[in-house]
Amino acid sequence: DILNLQVYYPWEFLSSSPCRTVVFPLMTSGVSYWVIKSLQQLDICSSCINSYTLLVSPRLLFTMFSFILDYSVYRLAPFWEADPWKALVLLAGSYVTLVFYTRTFTNTLEGLLFALLMVLVSSRKSDGSLAEPTSSPLIGIITTAGFFNRPTFLAFALMPLLYWAGLIVDSQKSIKTVINHFLKLVLCACFTAIVFVTADTFYFTSMGLDSLYSIKKSSLFDVIGQLNEKMIVTPFNFLSYNLNPHNLALHGSHPRVTHFTVNGIMLFGMLHILAIGAGFRMLKKYIHQLIRVKSHYRGSSGLLEHSEGNPTLLLFYFVPLAFLSLFSHQEPRFLIPLILPLVLFSMSQNRAVKWKHVIIIFNVLGALLFGCLHQGGLIPCLFHLEQLMHSPEPSNHPRHYTLLFAHTYMPPRSLLNIKKRDTHIEVIDMAGSEGETLCQTVEQRANNFTCNDCHVFVIIPGTVRGTITKCSVSFKNETLIFPHLSMEDPPQIPFLFSGNWRSQLGLYILQLDR
Repeated sequence: DILNLQVYYPWEFLSSSPCRTVVFPLMTSGVSYWVIKSLQQLDICSSCINSYTLLVSPRLLFTMFSFILDYSVYRLAPFWEADPWKALVLLAGSYVTLVFYTRTFTNTLEGLLFALLMVLVSSRKSDGSLAEPTSSPLIGIITTAGFFNRPTFLAFALMPLLYWAGLIVDSQKSIKTVINHFLKLVLCACFTAIVFVTADTFYFTSMGLDSLYSIKKSSLFDVIGQLNEKMIVTPFNFLSYNLNPHNLALHGSHPRVTHFTVNGIMLFGMLHILAIGAGFRMLKKYIHQLIRVKSHYRGSSGLLEHSEGNPTLLLFYFVPLAFLSLFSHQEPRFLIPLILPLVLFSMSQNRAVKWKHVIIIFNVLGALLFGCLHQGGLIPCLFHLEQLMHSPEPSNHPRHYTLLFAHTYMPPRSLLNIKKRDTHIEVIDMAGSEGETLCQTVEQRANNFTCNDCHVFVIIPGTVRGTITKCSVSFKNETLIFPHLSMEDPPQIPFLFSGNWRSQLGLYILQLDR
């Protein structure tokens, strides 16, 4: 929309089925793209718009935003009886922070909003006593913004909101003051929702930024009329789609315990295991107290402040995890906001210190796997192709390019820097097509060169290289991008110890011969 580039619109952002708000993409990636566009228009940077800046500028902005997480840990650690500097080291050393919080995921924004919400509901006076909650408007704004970013934010916000409500009721003697707090929260939440609904409605009814710019030129009655005509509330569309098990099955179904048994360990390693152990010990002790009928005399608050640490933090961790486990589609990135309560809990009694060597090795391997190897050749491949396609043309006849991707993640077309009016570049994403289907497509392209200056490139992982050699085609050029690991087509272990190991951990760009 901003740079007038050809992109692939995911179904969530189509006007026929808008399930995602456009506000956060515009406020994050949109701002960074607007900056590099302005720099180029002002001749400050003549070639600002290229594949590298298109990738790095939004990531740089997200990396700056990620320090909200550091600030939150520093502010919250004393409140939850953890050493702030040790907690910061644990946070900074996590590959989740290094890899996921520096990339443009809605889950990253969800984690940052969750961190801000935890800061707002957790406050103490200088003498260590609980401070009177005064952040009702901000809590309402952040909760609503998080809900529009990802409706699953309500799972993360539930425990902080209940904790805050408990503090409100305990600290206020007047029912009028309590109602005043909740009224402020509701009013600010409603106002925030109106802003999101208005922006989304104007964007999706005409699919573009021009509709948003036209708001300032329209009268109030025109704006209200358009909203009434077709009001778009993206979170409700999101929920109605994802609550249908058949829709989730299209994206992959997982056992309900995947988050608990696999994804939590994959992301947080020993910290997740320590939290599970502490949770079971607390539960065992609490049940033991109930059996011995001591809870009536000691009260539950005694349990919340002693034994294995503060179980409120464990609830901040396990309650969202439990709610997310109700859905059959479970990806690891859905859990990345939980790093904050987990880090605070792990350092509240220095329980992670004895495992520091295990934690360091785990995060080094995680950063190497997910930050470098996993689909690692796809972005460099797009950089290479972008430079190739935008190189000076020797003749006046435009060159035609066909880029056929197979057995890779969906290539982000924006990084190819193709203008919308450019019809000389075609991108075909064959995903995980079978060998026979792949060969048919490649052979068809090889036999149907329609011009003298047509170029067809096939991009495949090295582990699928053998499949393409069985096709009745020849290649005149090949480029190997290293490293690249495809977990869907993993390399065979014996090949990794042979002289051909680089090809197994690489991505091939094969240029088709006539």
